[in-house]
Amino acid sequence: MAPYVKTLELPRDREASDAGLVSTPPLHRPNILSRVISGVSRVDETDATERYNLEEADNKEIASPGSSSSSVTSPERKVISWDHEDPENPYNFSSAKKATIVFIGMVVVVNSTMGSSLPSNAIPIISEYFHLASSYTEVLPISMYLVGYVLGPLLFGPLSESFGRRIIMTSTFFTFTVWTLACALAPNFPAFLIFRVLTGISASSPITVIGGVYADIYNDPVTRGRAMAVFMGGTCVGPLLAPLISGFVAPALGWRWVFWIGLIVAGASWIPMIFLPETYGPTLLAKRAARLRKTTGNQNIFAPIELEKKGVKQMVTVTLTRPLRMLFFELIVSATCIYLSLAYGIFYIFFSAFPIVFQGIYGQSLGVSGLMFLPIGVGAFASIAVFLWYDAFLRKAQALHKPWTLKEESRRLPLACIGGPMIVLALFWLGWTSRTSIPFVVPMLAGIPFGIGFILIFMALLNYLTDAYEIFAASAMAAASCTRSLAGAVLPFAAAPMYDKLGVAWASSLLGFLSMGMCVIPFLFLWKGDRIREGSKFCRYLKEKKAKELAELERDRQRRLRLNELNHGGNDVVSEKV
Repeated sequence: MAPYVKTLELPRDREASDAGLVSTPPLHRPNILSRVISGVSRVDETDATERYNLEEADNKEIASPGSSSSSVTSPERKVISWDHEDPENPYNFSSAKKATIVFIGMVVVVNSTMGSSLPSNAIPIISEYFHLASSYTEVLPISMYLVGYVLGPLLFGPLSESFGRRIIMTSTFFTFTVWTLACALAPNFPAFLIFRVLTGISASSPITVIGGVYADIYNDPVTRGRAMAVFMGGTCVGPLLAPLISGFVAPALGWRWVFWIGLIVAGASWIPMIFLPETYGPTLLAKRAARLRKTTGNQNIFAPIELEKKGVKQMVTVTLTRPLRMLFFELIVSATCIYLSLAYGIFYIFFSAFPIVFQGIYGQSLGVSGLMFLPIGVGAFASIAVFLWYDAFLRKAQALHKPWTLKEESRRLPLACIGGPMIVLALFWLGWTSRTSIPFVVPMLAGIPFGIGFILIFMALLNYLTDAYEIFAASAMAAASCTRSLAGAVLPFAAAPMYDKLGVAWASSLLGFLSMGMCVIPFLFLWKGDRIREGSKFCRYLKEKKAKELAELERDRQRRLRLNELNHGGNDVVSEKV
């Protein structure tokens, strides 16, 4: 039996204008700023239109008996799309396969984040080996890695939405492995710093792309949120293990062995990495279309992504600029980036501040001072328990149809309202208990509330970005990753001068006061989130297209019901029912 075919008009460049989304130009002559904003607005609207049309075409649910894929046709070409229960659709992967993907994501991100702080407690030995004299120079091994974190997301997030997740993940993990080897063999300090930047660029890929991977396989916000919670908890494992490795290995075996161990971990991680499947639906459909063209000989079979514009101009002006446009013109993204950047910067300031506190005040060795980071890890894993508790609470409230559960912001943002004050508490705790008259265990335990708060705000705000921007999640995450990495690279340069001039107590308090000011952001989202999302071109367009798609699906369902009744009950019965 031939498959059911539905004819649809293919996406047009002027569709956003036809839908009334592009405002007519003003009669007066606009100034430069207004022209720039207007131009960005038009690019955003066109970008949103094209990306959603692509996603809509991929996931169009059309009955197609006897066929593994449904199709949309035009007089010249046939465009395939997913069936409702297609096993190759990432949403329909088995639970075991999805769990494997989550695990692989965790393994890769542990490598990435461990690399960031790997030289932390080996810096005195690196400085002696390369004859470094400046305290600013000693910050560079970590900061240059984070500079790579700044550059990478601008490429890998958008590119993963054009060419698929697997090719980006595997190729960047290969280069990560190569540049880790180069760090271990660096002949001089400038070469070492260059290798650290290149390693950081490669390592930024999983941080940027994994959120999109989880959005690919989990269409349910509940399960997606849980996967992201586990992922965010895991992001703390790497940076906190690294000071232990460098603190004990570098004094005993030399600083190069710190990177040899990082290389061994990366090599072992290739075992699960080779089993990572492609999860990006448009790319999988493109492969299916290629197979169909080969097996049927029909060269007019296409996947929607194959019809998308992919010229250099399109790539530069739309795809690669999407994270930057979202950063500067999407209030949700910009506010989230500011908050996460401060928290992330403080986290990396700790790699300079903890030696000042625990080696300077308490006289600990490099290895023992590395143990002082462990309470942050304890707090990070405790935050997962808090997340799961809130998730269960939310599910019960939704089952009881509580009105507050209908708001998009209620899904995750309350966790940030808890996490923000925890960071403030931890900073004041660390600052005012770090003195010789108080045992080192007391300031050490300040890491627990910091770990809880740090992970909770990341869980809440990154999940909020994913829920709010859906198919644009990778680009929104790229903007967040880029800005927080910039803060992580820059702020540690201020650590030593700040702690020297203000002292441990007031330097930590300054960070506490800044964090207190940022706490208002999730409360603002809870209060005015609906209005803020209404002002977002991406969010507004997603909402309008979803409503349109749901109405169309309902019409299709009603039509199929009538067809079934015609086939089984006869025309008279159908007419009577209608």
